[in-house]
Amino acid sequence: MGEAKRRAALRSAEADGLGARGLKAMSRERYNAFVGWTRSPLILSIGTELEFFASAGESVIGVLIHDLIDDDYSYVVLGRDEKSRFRCVDLNASIPSMDAARSELLNALAKLTQDGKEAFPQGDAADDRAGVDLFTPVTNEQKWHPSFKIMQSNDQWSPARGILAEMMHHFVDVDGNFVEQFQTTGFDARLWELYLYAYMVEEGLYVERPDSAPDFSVSDGGQRVFVEAVTVGPTGNVAPVHQALPMFRSDEEIAKLLEGKIPIKFASALHSKLTRRGKAPYWKLPHVEGHPLVFAIADFHENQSMTWTSSALIEYLYGAKSHFSYDADGQLIIGETKLESHEFEGKKIPSGFFLQPDSENISAVLFTSSGTISKFNRMGRLAGFGIEKMTLMRVGVCHDHDPNAALPKRFARQIEPGQCTETWAEGLSMFHNPNAAHPIDPGMFPSIAHHRLIDGQIRSLIPEFHPYSSLTINIKFTDEN
Repeated sequence: MGEAKRRAALRSAEADGLGARGLKAMSRERYNAFVGWTRSPLILSIGTELEFFASAGESVIGVLIHDLIDDDYSYVVLGRDEKSRFRCVDLNASIPSMDAARSELLNALAKLTQDGKEAFPQGDAADDRAGVDLFTPVTNEQKWHPSFKIMQSNDQWSPARGILAEMMHHFVDVDGNFVEQFQTTGFDARLWELYLYAYMVEEGLYVERPDSAPDFSVSDGGQRVFVEAVTVGPTGNVAPVHQALPMFRSDEEIAKLLEGKIPIKFASALHSKLTRRGKAPYWKLPHVEGHPLVFAIADFHENQSMTWTSSALIEYLYGAKSHFSYDADGQLIIGETKLESHEFEGKKIPSGFFLQPDSENISAVLFTSSGTISKFNRMGRLAGFGIEKMTLMRVGVCHDHDPNAALPKRFARQIEPGQCTETWAEGLSMFHNPNAAHPIDPGMFPSIAHHRLIDGQIRSLIPEFHPYSSLTINIKFTDEN
């Protein structure tokens, strides 16, 4: 029997006996939903997490780790502290074999399970500000945002509630109004911040929340980058509306909007952050000065608008429009046309955000169409949260890596634990400023797409699976189904 098969057989035999000890195996997705917010990025550089176990009630969790430096094994057991965060309560290192490490880990988990402890106070809860309760109402229901209301009342969104609740044990509300805004007028903006937080933690970065601004400070242990979340909202005083189905527009209508209205909306949001009327620019703040600064923008100006507006953002940022054709041999030819301006209903703005005064202080712009409630619902579902009698289907378009393909290709998948995987990084793009005073090393953000303007053409480095837009179909089954 080969080594891989022997280990698989051993794991199967161990699993057969887990239930009798009050234990169970745990998926990587569920483990990360509980522990990803606690884990130091340093761990991922010195060890590989191999297997995950928990007590039946998940009061304690254990992970088996291969030490990449010493080529031996260790384990860590985690339990909930005073703020319900999973933190280390037992560990051992320098164990010579994987089998011995697994045996020690299961014994440690079984002992803590038999002890019946549900909480493991660490004695430092009063010294930190982490911990936010998103879902206990702090405002009158009449003021609730439609999306918050549906999360509260519809258990089809229970996967999102489950993973958000775990995340928020670790989140710091620096302004003191995060919950109130999440429940009312600021739902989209606050959810976008939480998406960015989840991605940056997943990327293995050290994430901090500065008291004064911008929203995030992240570091890979070397370079430090500041990130400010930006959202495009409805025009005027239009109230947000939640609807289950997308707002369909004709190709002609979309093309017209992408030429004028949408670039102007992106420009308005970005320039409001660039100028910070009445306040010092971000790059002049003492803790930001000399470091790269990123604007992370999401479009919520109408229902599901983020699924079709990304091309307008790219064109506005670089002041260039891509076009393609095929030569006589059927080979793809891509070119760029310079854009001077964008105009809509009498309003006209210059194209090229990265060409505007002071924009050299913005190192890059982040964008994805996926920083939405559906993303949290899918990630929560894959981590095992939510009701059982439901299914999520995701359909959309993703990058086609065929060098002769000019258009994206379609994809469809059922979102079920163990049947597919998804990351917070999927679909996220960083558009680098060619004139940046402080350029960003793409290696600091290895899991996302990177776009640069080189010799007059936009050059892109795209992950293997990179969705551009998608629709998630949420189906609840009843006893009659």
